[in-house]
Amino acid sequence: MEDITVGELKERLARNEDFLFIDVREEYEYEDDNLGAWNIPLGELPDKLDELEEYKSKEIVIHCRSGARSGNAKHFMASKGFDKVRNVLGGILAYRALEEEE
Repeated sequence: MEDITVGELKERLARNEDFLFIDVREEYEYEDDNLGAWNIPLGELPDKLDELEEYKSKEIVIHCRSGARSGNAKHFMASKGFDKVRNVLGGILAYRALEEEE
């Protein structure tokens, strides 16, 4: 699936749209600032696939600090049969920058 911009994400969160939202940053990063996503650090993602299996047919939106780790997570999940995974371009840095502009 195509990646998602922070603007699209912000609109979808405001509308409480139904998708699985995952943050693949480390726990300490998540504790400092988060958007309410499920925190699964990238290194733990392979061990969480069984828990995520029930969401295989659901849209999954993944973010991190800048979009790099979440891009890796998207490719990993796609290789495991998750075909509705989207990466948040620019990550939480871009999301917070968008908020400052508004």
